[in-house]
Parts: sequence; structure tokens; C-alpha cells
Amino acid sequence: MNADTQRADRKAWIGLAVLVLPVLLVSLDMHVLSYALPMISSSLEPSSSELLWIIDIYPFMLAGLLLTMGTLGDRIGRRKLLMFGAVAFGTASALGAYSSSAEMLILTRALLGVGGATLMPSTLSLIRNMFHNAEQRRAAIAVWTGAFAGGAMLGPLMGGAILEKFWWGAVFLVNLPVMAVLVVLAPLLLPESKDSNPGRFDFLSSFLSLAALLPTIYGVQHMAGEGVSALPIATIVIGLTVGYFFLRRQRMLAQPMLDIKLFRSRAFTASITANTLGVFSMVGSSLFTTQYLQMVAGVRPFVAGLYALPAAGAAMTAASLAPIVVRRVRPAFVVGTGLLIGAVGFVILGQVDGGTGIAALVAGTATMAGGITLVLTISSDMIISTAPPEKAGTVSGLSQIATEFGGALGISILGSVGTAVYRSDLADKAPQGVAPATLESARDTLGTALDVTSRMPKDLGQALADAARTSFTHGLQMAMFTAAGLLVLMALLAVTLLRKVSIPTRSAEPAAPESPVAPVLHQPEPRPVHAFQGAPGQYGHDGYGTSQDRSAGYGGSTEANFYGPQGGSEQYGDPGTYGTAGQGRARHRRGGEENPFERR
Repeated sequence: MNADTQRADRKAWIGLAVLVLPVLLVSLDMHVLSYALPMISSSLEPSSSELLWIIDIYPFMLAGLLLTMGTLGDRIGRRKLLMFGAVAFGTASALGAYSSSAEMLILTRALLGVGGATLMPSTLSLIRNMFHNAEQRRAAIAVWTGAFAGGAMLGPLMGGAILEKFWWGAVFLVNLPVMAVLVVLAPLLLPESKDSNPGRFDFLSSFLSLAALLPTIYGVQHMAGEGVSALPIATIVIGLTVGYFFLRRQRMLAQPMLDIKLFRSRAFTASITANTLGVFSMVGSSLFTTQYLQMVAGVRPFVAGLYALPAAGAAMTAASLAPIVVRRVRPAFVVGTGLLIGAVGFVILGQVDGGTGIAALVAGTATMAGGITLVLTISSDMIISTAPPEKAGTVSGLSQIATEFGGALGISILGSVGTAVYRSDLADKAPQGVAPATLESARDTLGTALDVTSRMPKDLGQALADAARTSFTHGLQMAMFTAAGLLVLMALLAVTLLRKVSIPTRSAEPAAPESPVAPVLHQPEPRPVHAFQGAPGQYGHDGYGTSQDRSAGYGGSTEANFYGPQGGSEQYGDPGTYGTAGQGRARHRRGGEENPFERR
């Protein structure tokens, strides 16, 4: 069977359209709520702490459970997990829409996070197993990435449009018809896939991963608002300590929840890093652009959403072009160029001021979104393609953890840079006559400053408000230049790490032997054992890998018990599955899979 006969049929592409629906919704739900917060505050009257938890509990639960849910999908079936998640997501959305108290809304947002944690890795791992042809899979992942990036950009527009006509609960109700369509069509269009030999589910590893991720992300995200204070530092230390024990346990297990050896692959490590930094910059910048549009430029939420349309269009265009470009240009240069385009976008955003504010913001956001989406599309494909198909759920979960962690880092680091500049600048620019206590309150955030100035004498309040807006703009500029510098550094790192990674020209899945017209027995000439045994090396499994990956392969003599008894699963044969370069045969001794990277 050749690559052409493994190409996906029309049913798979229709199934892909179903798969992007939950991705779009999960991405929308990350951003749509921010515009509803004033209405929620008026209706439910939450305390400041409760309001913070309403915002944070969804991404915290989502990030904390991604790895566990990805692993669970590998065991019970990815389609089954997707349908369970759709029901949970829809139920939580209905409960959230009609929440009668802040506590109830916090609980339903937590349930939404649990549902979202099942949806994201399930969709990406199903794509991994629906599209065996490498080029088709890249195109499918491009659609998936475009939906995710487009949802992030369109969230403000949808939120603004809904809230101008309906009450705040309506932002949750839009999820219900989409989840209903998913539950009905998934059994008809999506094939079930799971690990045929998953081993025992490790509840301790699941608990440790949750206990490591939640406090770490909490601490990183809250540093943006609280600065370097005791509580965020303590939670980060706790999370990293638990994370150490989690990684230590993974090294000890014969069938770990997370295979640490994945990170030996330069393609995998560089892709995860690029993915994290790309989301870091996008989420971190949105923290400033949304506030600028509403509190500096003074536009309504719906109009602010309209200004996001060029960025959404740029993101979707970049996602659709990525599979075409990467056929002609090595991944290192595609990823590096995308990061540099993103850096140019941030430099444009750094030009935002009173005279060119909205024009520079729209142009910079669109440029940044196009460049970063190009990176996310290629890096997502490399991440999911580097690992074996039976571990697609786990690796998809890990990819999404990088996304969530990148967002938290972006809010924390870029937010801290912008806040530091804002506080320092406002202290210098504040007009004479402002009471020290009032000025100190105004230096917290721009929103606080505008609230404080509304209660001051008109002329003095207006002068302080103007100074606060100017100081915020300076903070935005410094944060954007910081992001640009980080992307340039990451571009250099990506080109260095990925310079030997190439794109496969045929199917990444193992090809079954074709039946010859007449049976012919062929005895290969004897080869020494080492010709079949790869040195302990990196993943060279699927579509991507450095020259070292391709020559050494995965495994080596110490990996006899990895993935099934004696390593004899469908994908892996005896110790040293892939032969060394120039040696070995095209097939394993026992695994029966053709080595896509063997040099002929």
C-alpha cells in the first residue's frame, strides 16, 4: 500500500469540519467572557476574589487536566472521550448561563474547564489517526490551528455582538447547539481510535500532574497582578516540586503517562518551545490591546471586536498557506520566518500612540497573528507527528499544556513589564494636587485609575485620566518591544535546532506489504546484529526528525520493554527497532513496520 492509497476520503474531511467545532468554542470561551464581566458584576455582585476565580478557574482546570484526559483518551477511545466532553461542556454551559450566584458560576466554569480538557486533545489526536498521509495531515492540522486562532480573534467580536442584544448568560448558550451537532455527528463521521496496549492507568501520575500544573500556572499568572509576592512564589515552588516527583515517577515506569524520551528529539523540543512562545506573545499582547481599545481609544466592545477581524483573517490565511510553504521550504526557515514576522508585528504595535493608535494596533495585530499562526501550524504538526500514533492523545495533551502555560507566561511576564512601566510613568506624569493615596490607587491599573478619576473634581480628574492613559500606552509599547525581542531570539534558536529537520514526501504511517503477482522468496544476505539495532537515540518515527533521529532511530538495546511486551507492538520491534544509517533492513525484525527514515 503506497501513500496515495492511504489518502483520506471525503468522509474524513467532513469529519474534520465536525472536529473543529469544539476547538472553535473552547478558544472562544477563553476570550468571550472578558466583555461580560461588568454585567456579571452587576448581576451576581461577586467579591473581587470571586470575580478573579470566575475568570481563572476555567483555564486552570483546562490546563491541569489536559495530560490526564489525553492519556485517558488513548485508553478508552478518543471519540468516546470527545463525546463525553461534549456532553459535559454543553451541560456546564447551560448551568453557567443561568447561574444565580457567583459560587455557582465558579463551579460551572470549573466544569467547563473539565469538559474543555477532554475536547482539545481528543480533536488533535483524532486528526493524527484519521489522516495517515503526511501532506493531508498537515492540511488538516492547518484547519485545526486556523479554527483555534480564529476563535481567539473572533471571541471579542462575538462577545460584543451578543452582549449588545442579550444578557450575559447568552455567551454560554451559544455552546449548546454546537455541542449537540457534535454529539449527533461524531459517531457517524469520526472513527474510533485508541492504544491497543495502553497498560494500567496510573492514578498517582494523574494526581501529580494536576498538583504540579495548577499551582505553577496560578502563580505565574498572578504575578502579573500581584507582582513578586509571597503567594505566587510559594505556589510556583510547590508546583515545581511536585513536578519534579512527577517526572521522576515517569522515568521509573515501564509505561509512563508522559514519555520523557520525547524531549530528546530536537524537532519535538523546538516545536514545543516555539508553540509556547507563540501563544505567550499572542495572549500577552491581547491583555494590552483589548484594554487600549476600550479604555484609551474609548470604543464599544462590538466595535473593538470588529478591529480584530483583520487579525482573524491573517491567522486563517497563514494557517492555510503553511502546508503549501513547508513543502518547498525547510521547517527551520518557515518557523524562523514566522517568528520574525510576528516580531515585526510587535514592533508595529510598539508604535501605538495617541496619533496612530488604532491604525498601528490593527496593522500590528494582523501582522503578528499571521506570523505566529504560521509557527503554530507547523509546530503543532511536528509535535503530533513526532510521537507514535498510539500515544497521540498524550502528546496532544502535552501540546495543549504548552499552549496554556504559554498564555499564562505571556500574561505574567508581558503584564509585569507593562505594569512596571505604567506605575513608574504615572508617578512622574501625575498632575499637581492629586492626593498621595489617590495616586497610589490610580497606579494599580488603568481601570482603577479611570474609576478613581470619575469621582474627582472634573479638571483634576481629567488630567489624571489623561496621564494614566499615556502611561498605559507607554507600558504597552515596552511590553510589545519585549515580545519582539523574545521572538527574534526564538527565531534564531528554532533555525539552529530545526536546521536538519526535513518534511517527508510520503505517508508517515507504516505501509503494509503488497502481495506480489507470484510469490518470490528472497533471502537477504546475513547482517550482523548491530545492523538491526539502533543506538539509544531519539524519536525518528513519523515525518520529522533530524539526521541524528533518522540514523539512530528510537530505542536502542535498553528499550526492550518499551511499548508492549519485548517492544513487539505494531510500531516497534525488538530492541533497536530502527536500523543504523546504511545498515539494517527496511523492516523491523518483528515489528513489521517500514522505517520511513532509513537511508536507501
